[in-house]
Amino acid sequence: MTRYRVSAGRKREPAIELLVRFGAAVAVLLPPVLLLMAAGCAPTIDDDARLAGIGTARAANSKITAAAAPAPRFSQARFVTADGERLPLRVWLPAGLIPDGVRAVVLALHGFNDYGNAFAMPAAVWAEHGIATYAYDQRGFGEAPSRGLWPGRAPLAADVATASRLLRRLYPGRPIYLLGESMGAAVAIVAMTGEAGMPLPDVDGVILCAPAVWGRPTMDLVPRLALFAGARLFPALTLTGRGLGLMPSDNMPMLRALARDPLVLKETRIDAVFGLVDLMDAALAAAPRLDLPLLLQYGARDDIMPAYAVREFVEALPKHPVRARRLVYYRDGYHLLLRDLEGAAVARDIALWMLDRAANLPSGEDSAQQQHQHPWPPRRVDRD
Repeated sequence: MTRYRVSAGRKREPAIELLVRFGAAVAVLLPPVLLLMAAGCAPTIDDDARLAGIGTARAANSKITAAAAPAPRFSQARFVTADGERLPLRVWLPAGLIPDGVRAVVLALHGFNDYGNAFAMPAAVWAEHGIATYAYDQRGFGEAPSRGLWPGRAPLAADVATASRLLRRLYPGRPIYLLGESMGAAVAIVAMTGEAGMPLPDVDGVILCAPAVWGRPTMDLVPRLALFAGARLFPALTLTGRGLGLMPSDNMPMLRALARDPLVLKETRIDAVFGLVDLMDAALAAAPRLDLPLLLQYGARDDIMPAYAVREFVEALPKHPVRARRLVYYRDGYHLLLRDLEGAAVARDIALWMLDRAANLPSGEDSAQQQHQHPWPPRRVDRD
């Protein structure tokens, strides 16, 4: 299989540097990570990925008919989806509590090339507050079927709706929250706004942690053209990102563990990047329809998801929301906020918000001034 690497020691032209930055942005698991090619100016509907065999698991596998698919359920560490896929499932429950004693439930969606175990650290904090966490490997990632192939955003969104309804039956009367990290946040946005044409998830609010919203409108022409050509000419070409030097977190032992974890993808097909960019496009475009209880978290030291992309997303949110939203800017936070050295503080903020959305957060990073900051996140001279 062909691989392409960019030397860290070579001086890059500005356009190439932008491609490299985008590669780090969608590969949140340095080191080693993916080198990805940036956003394309290609169509943004999943069905268009049929061109040249581009990048959905649906193009590689025959679909299970509705009549043949088993009933959706959580069973033996597996989430059986509405179309019969069996996705690995991890569950963290508060110690000693039966379902009736659980105070709230989190349905957690991992980031690009990651898998459900991404939430082991914050889930331990949430369990201390009586909160249960459910996280499955999304299609194409971890140990899920069609590993390394982009599944399309419609199946990703459909799985969220199915899982939320299963949790509603397991925990009647308990608040259920949808949390997405990076790419998982983009999936959450698409699912909650109905952009993919799927039923809406049955949840009480949404938490977006370092959301992947670097859509094409925020990109320059050169990288957009690069992916347009690459996805059509070399869709199966795999990319890595060794030696880029960007920091997704200050938690080095955690990053080293990710680098050794065989379930974390270390190489990515260009057509999967194409699919991810389509997803980020859709999430950015859906922002005006995202009017629901919302907690949005972003770190000032995020090298991966550029602040200007998050800024454009926040600007596009409803101007006069019916439901309250909270914006939290962590001055020492990196991209993997929940796994940073201060990740427990971020997780505690989430726990308290889920249990009392009107309360001040323990970290103090949600000041009233910050809620009215314009632009948000604030500009930093040393970064943008």
